[in-house]
Amino acid sequence: MSEARRLATAPRRRPKQERSRERIDAILSTTMRLIGEKGIDAVTMKEVGALAGGPIATVYHYFPNKSAILAMLYERFAEESRARFGAIIAGIRGVDEVTSAADRLLDDYYSRVAADPAIQDLQNAIQADKALQNLDIAETRQQAKMFCDHVGPMLEPERREAFGRVVFLVFQLAGGVVRLALTQDEAESRRTIDDYRSIIHTQLRLFL
Repeated sequence: MSEARRLATAPRRRPKQERSRERIDAILSTTMRLIGEKGIDAVTMKEVGALAGGPIATVYHYFPNKSAILAMLYERFAEESRARFGAIIAGIRGVDEVTSAADRLLDDYYSRVAADPAIQDLQNAIQADKALQNLDIAETRQQAKMFCDHVGPMLEPERREAFGRVVFLVFQLAGGVVRLALTQDEAESRRTIDDYRSIIHTQLRLFL
């Protein structure tokens, strides 16, 4: 992301006092609720300010625009994702457990997104906003690195770089697969996820 775009979507202020943190939490939770109820396009800064218990000026005090709110919402979603992914990855004790861990990662991600329409809409908005697209790619790189840092030492040294590239692609493509599956009926959605699971297994077998 360019410096100009990064600044355009960065919060104006980082909360240092408890009251400021509470205001930001109220803004974020209100925005997330509205996203789930009516979709991101219909949410306005004015409405967020009113329902978060303060004037619109309070929202702009912390966030220059709606993209900045979305960026922080995504950051929080990503932090929780890393924590959940880290717990699953930490349980891998040998190469024979890598594939089952990958299954759990995919299932956990799918279930989280499927259970919350606001998360679905947030992720779609991140993909559609050119100023925010790189957030998703950067997060994928970080999660893929977590996976490779844990599994890589179990592989032959000369295979680790190629393994890293494949893991990054698998992780990045997972978002698109899950978004597709969520547009389908239950049976087709299950087949889509299972087909992608088979692709993951095939790729992992090249290294394990």
